[in-house]
Amino acid sequence: MIHQNQVMALSRIWSAFIVIAILVAAWKAFGLGDHEIFNRMITEPNGMIETCSTAVNISIKLIGIMALFMGLMSIAEKAGGIRFLSRIIGPFFSKLFPEVPKGHPATGHMMMNFSANLLGLDNAATPFGIKAMESLQELNPEKDRASNAQIMFLCLHASGLTLIPVSIIAARAALLSTSPTDIFIPCMIATFVATVAAMTIVSIKQKINLFQPVILAWILGISSLIALLVVFLTRMSHTELSTFSGMLSNGIILLIFLIIVGVAWFRGIAVFDAFIDGAKGGFDTAIRIIPYLVGILVAISLLRTSGTFDVVINGMKQFFAFLGADTRFVDGLPTALIKPMSGSGARGMMIDTMTNFGPDSFAGRLACILQGSSDTTFYVIAVYFGAVGVKNTRYAIGSMLLADLVGIITSVLLAYLFFG
Repeated sequence: MIHQNQVMALSRIWSAFIVIAILVAAWKAFGLGDHEIFNRMITEPNGMIETCSTAVNISIKLIGIMALFMGLMSIAEKAGGIRFLSRIIGPFFSKLFPEVPKGHPATGHMMMNFSANLLGLDNAATPFGIKAMESLQELNPEKDRASNAQIMFLCLHASGLTLIPVSIIAARAALLSTSPTDIFIPCMIATFVATVAAMTIVSIKQKINLFQPVILAWILGISSLIALLVVFLTRMSHTELSTFSGMLSNGIILLIFLIIVGVAWFRGIAVFDAFIDGAKGGFDTAIRIIPYLVGILVAISLLRTSGTFDVVINGMKQFFAFLGADTRFVDGLPTALIKPMSGSGARGMMIDTMTNFGPDSFAGRLACILQGSSDTTFYVIAVYFGAVGVKNTRYAIGSMLLADLVGIITSVLLAYLFFG
């Protein structure tokens, strides 16, 4: 019975999205006289039909990126680079992912994904993450059911730990904020807390002891490095920070290319042949995720165009006003509600909040912190589980959403702490 309920979890959530959206739209159409709402839900630019095309376009754009980075991963594997990386991170990951054998390539793939996420390299993080899921799927005895390692990996990935929120800072600068970088430290703290929360939630479920010396040493070490880098970066101006971020992120990508190709060439690997072997898989994977993306994005589109989010936000504002609480934070919450479902939608909502309330307003700054505190949970579920054909996600969705909630609460508290 439990197994069946786990299989049905995503189906129930997806069905609920559609039913709620249509009921809200019907109430607006027949109760409030909004006779155009059904047209908006189906034919408008953000409507259901256009969203289907958007899902396919996302997958098509992924083909080239997937081919490039999966080809690169193939070279790295044949040159022994992935196993070398696995040995370095092995002592830590063997405690956090006890089902993954020491030295297994999945460890290196996960490390590449986390590194790309940390640097804000979304284009690289997705192929590395899918490759990690495929490696973990090789170890999975039940191919249609998520393994413990896959759940831990995806929950950590979806927590969205990023070092420099460049796109958020750029948006604030474009809207003429007097201090575009003032959300940098709150963003870093919020995303770090969300990541630790995700690790803790899954560890409790999987009975992993986080107080083991190896785990504590790695967490404290990573925390110290991030803290030192934050101190260094906070001394930079907006222009200097953007320049440094671009050089660091793109420079590391080129350095990885140089090291992988150079080592493979030195070891006598047929580099281009190895690249082609890996790149072929990029096409198949990008096509395979289309049905999952179409399903998730259409349901989210119906929620947005039906006005369901507006109903929720207005209800929350009235509730907190009734309690006599400060309601300023509610104006920044639309970004948090949309972020688990749509990255572009949340980005648009963040910009809309800053436009309406001002980039240096409390709501504008909170929206920015919320944008940087997590990843798009349902997109991650659709792409990564879809890529390996996992249907039973078990407790993955609940764990991710709980970590998102921790990130939201932390973001609100930090906004009051830093910007009062």
